[in-house]
Amino acid sequence: MKKIIFLLLLFTITTNLAQIKGTITNTKGEPLSSVSIYVDKTNNGTTSNNNGAYILELPQKGRFTIIFQFLGYETVKKEVNITSFPFELNVKLKEENVVLDEISISSKDNPANAIIRNVIDNKEKNTDKYANYTAKFYSRGLTKINNAPESFLGENLGDFGGGLDSTRSGIIYLSETFSNISFQKKPKKFKENIVASKVSGQDNGVSFNRAEDSSIDLYANSIEIFNNLISPISTNAFSYYKYKLEGTFYDTNGKLINKIKLTPKRKGDRVFEGFIYIVEDDWAVYGADVTTTGTQINIPIVNSLTLKQNYKYSNKIDGWVLRTQTIDFDIEFFGFKPNGKFSYVYSEYDFNPDFNENTFTNEVLTFEKNATEKEAEYWKKLRPVPLTKEEIKDYSIKDSIKTVRKSKKYLDSIDAKGNKFGLLDLLMGYSYRNSYKNKTFSYNGPLLRTSFNTVQGLNTSVGFSYFEQINKKGKWWTAGANVNYGFSDERVRPTFYFTKKWNNFSRPRLTVSAGVTTPQFNGREPITKLNNLFSSLLDCLNYLKIYEKQFARVRYSEEIKNGIYFSSSLEFAKRKPLFNTTNYSFAPQDKNGGYTSNNPLDPTDFTNAAFETHNIATLNVGATFVIGQKYLSYPNRKENVGGSKFPRIHVAYTKRFGASNTQLNSDLFSANLRQNLNAGNYGKFEYNMRGGLFLKKKNIAFMDKLQANGNQLLFPLDNQLTSFGLLEYYKFYTNDKYAEAHAQHNFKGAVLGKIPLLNKLNFHLIGGVKGLFMADKKPYTEYSVGLDNIGFGKWRLLRVDYVRSNYGGVAKDGFLFRLNLPFN
Repeated sequence: MKKIIFLLLLFTITTNLAQIKGTITNTKGEPLSSVSIYVDKTNNGTTSNNNGAYILELPQKGRFTIIFQFLGYETVKKEVNITSFPFELNVKLKEENVVLDEISISSKDNPANAIIRNVIDNKEKNTDKYANYTAKFYSRGLTKINNAPESFLGENLGDFGGGLDSTRSGIIYLSETFSNISFQKKPKKFKENIVASKVSGQDNGVSFNRAEDSSIDLYANSIEIFNNLISPISTNAFSYYKYKLEGTFYDTNGKLINKIKLTPKRKGDRVFEGFIYIVEDDWAVYGADVTTTGTQINIPIVNSLTLKQNYKYSNKIDGWVLRTQTIDFDIEFFGFKPNGKFSYVYSEYDFNPDFNENTFTNEVLTFEKNATEKEAEYWKKLRPVPLTKEEIKDYSIKDSIKTVRKSKKYLDSIDAKGNKFGLLDLLMGYSYRNSYKNKTFSYNGPLLRTSFNTVQGLNTSVGFSYFEQINKKGKWWTAGANVNYGFSDERVRPTFYFTKKWNNFSRPRLTVSAGVTTPQFNGREPITKLNNLFSSLLDCLNYLKIYEKQFARVRYSEEIKNGIYFSSSLEFAKRKPLFNTTNYSFAPQDKNGGYTSNNPLDPTDFTNAAFETHNIATLNVGATFVIGQKYLSYPNRKENVGGSKFPRIHVAYTKRFGASNTQLNSDLFSANLRQNLNAGNYGKFEYNMRGGLFLKKKNIAFMDKLQANGNQLLFPLDNQLTSFGLLEYYKFYTNDKYAEAHAQHNFKGAVLGKIPLLNKLNFHLIGGVKGLFMADKKPYTEYSVGLDNIGFGKWRLLRVDYVRSNYGGVAKDGFLFRLNLPFN
């Protein structure tokens, strides 16, 4: 037994020391990070860290050929005879000697264009060589910050987990992931099983370094992770890029490599600039060193993103596969200036995997048991890229701090500071936390909960809530009360609620609520309180129409099976009409004809209500289907992934019953169909369709009828795909059959980018169409043409639409202005 233990210990020690290690520098002695190092003609490889250090694991002693490859530098091939471990091998890399031959210099045709055309023509051939594979994947994410602010909007920001020095600079995020990945090209499928994952200073160890999100395929026409940037070898790349052959050199395999400079034809387009390296005759990507900016990817806070890729030749497939990749980023927002790097290493490719019908499912990410609990020694053995001294220090400090900061004494001391009450808290709100027990009591102040309408006048709300987290897998409960007061109608309207959630996997949630509220007559709430506040006080346009509801309601929802969501509610309510109680406005009271009544059926009738007071019960039962929904299985939650090739379908049944007047009872079936489709280089198409059918046409209450979302504002804050641009509020409603459809296509730069002079503006063309159909009315249609991405520099958030409508042969037109957030 002792001998067996001794042999096991000896094997472990030998394995840990069976490595080549060293430092890679340039001729000036400066360290080179992200250098690809691998054993010739094998899948065994690694990458140098930010200090130029590397560790390459070997299976045994003997003779090996070690390759050192880094874009911009000559590839080095070192023959070594290893007789003992560890073996030190330091290397200096020279800048690549790129030359242009006489033919290239004298040629009338641009040789770079010919090379890129050959690459485009051979994309399918090259990617078919690794159409199916499995591989090992390692990623490391590092984010640092310099001179971090101490507070933001009055809130103390702390020390970001303990990684900051006296100048408030240091590492604020450090993570690593090691996983097994499987890929299939046709039909495209991907699966990842995470073997080990850790985040410095965190207990759960779950990073966001997903392999599928990290895989940037330059052979694709667009790079989705970079907001659909145009690839330099896209099928329509010549509309976006200029190419110049900088020169050629030979790699260690004797392959001729072409270094090609990329220059955007228009700076604002969704493009890269930099260099791409192409293998002559194979017409495959050898490497890339390209940069894009926040302007290109429509994320203003980004200064720059730099992508570097290194490919390795594989004898097994006679092709080139991705070996290493890095993404460097530089961000700036509200005084924060984080920067960092994500590094990725692919190894141990198997191009003949044994896939079967159970290999790929809708579950695209899984974690091995205890993947987030691996010890430091395990990581030392597994990690293909050595940590820098700074990273080692960060892990050490934050692991020590983590233990302290979970203690009751520390958490209580932090809460003691954060729980101090200030005078502004009376207006803004206040929270009292018990972090050790995961409990929070909150007071919601009136400042941001104050509004105006002609029924209540100036009205404001205050509230109290309690929240308790029971575990880290999503079990919690919360309860609260809110009181709204209208200074003009002098009414107090309280509401109460209790909500419990059981887990983060199927996310079952129960809510019980009761009280008095003032909902809009259109339950889809087409008018925001902020829009109504400004339109009322500045223009005497009181578009918001409300009634009073005293109610008690219970709701339940859950994802009962992947992609199938169930929801239901039962409500008992007393509904009463309300009337205007004030005509106050900053504007003259006769502006725009003055305020209208609170009767949406007759804005000129200030005496009669749109309905009579009544009691009624409402049962809602609904289901949402996301066909083929992909999902990620984390240790503490299930996370669904969007982008399904099928539409999202919602069906619902609403039954209203128990009214004293049986005409108010009704049965309604409704459905909704919506989808976003990524068209790659040609932009994004999205649509939303909604319809409903009453089983029997009855004289039901106005708020129970099917209604369209209108708009009468120049600068609406509504959803473009749920409302009509020029339709009057409350004009279209029915107690019969109903259908509406919204569709739009954002062409990005695919159209305007090809028009001389106009393409310099980098505007995006948007076309839209909408239709509204009711059994008892004529069809209403809208067509729109708009420009998106309007602005200056990186800040291009404005959208302008010209809309033309038609109803019964009468046409109207107008302009609408909207703000678009990044990633839209």
